[in-house]
Amino acid sequence: MPNSKPTTPSSGKMERKDNQSPQGEIAGILVEFLEVAITSVVYLKGIYPSGAFERRRYMNVVVQRARHPQLREYIHSAVKGLLPSIQKGLVERVAVTFFNTDNIPMERFIFKLNVNQSFGSKVEESDLEFSLRSFLIKLSVSQPLTTVLPRDCRWEIMAYFRSLPQVSTSKDAEMWIPTDTKQWQQPPLITPIKSMNSEPLGLQLYLEHPSPSELVSG
Repeated sequence: MPNSKPTTPSSGKMERKDNQSPQGEIAGILVEFLEVAITSVVYLKGIYPSGAFERRRYMNVVVQRARHPQLREYIHSAVKGLLPSIQKGLVERVAVTFFNTDNIPMERFIFKLNVNQSFGSKVEESDLEFSLRSFLIKLSVSQPLTTVLPRDCRWEIMAYFRSLPQVSTSKDAEMWIPTDTKQWQQPPLITPIKSMNSEPLGLQLYLEHPSPSELVSG
């Protein structure tokens, strides 16, 4: 499999296309979940005042929703823009990366995705949502997530594609641009947070952070 390359969203909105295939249903549920989960990660890391978020209920779980329109739109447009590529199995990972003031990654929360392209049965939405709900519950009690970061750090959403959609055939490819983000020189340490594996969808959430030698050398 070719090395996946990270990209970040450029400005612009992408329209969500209706698709009744099983992969379309799975991708639709997944991007809605990612929008909520990414918002929760950003909230829990404490880089914004708590008043920047408001409580909402999603999948019968109390979650946080960004109150600031630009913050909410950035998260929303980024994950919605991935919908067609997730449906086609092109997206391998979606990452929320936090940077220090030197623009060096401090933490990278990875959602690793696997939408089964061979799945042809009816999607049991309630079963899928039950599994995803457990992720949302886990987020609020996970030690790596509840350890706050300095307020002066920045963050961005990155996507790692198995292969990029062709710009000439898909407007969705125009939403994502290659990133010049600095990378760690040493393999990162990995802390698993939550995983699920079902026939239609596999999903893992884990934390990547720099090794002690990286911190010393930096």
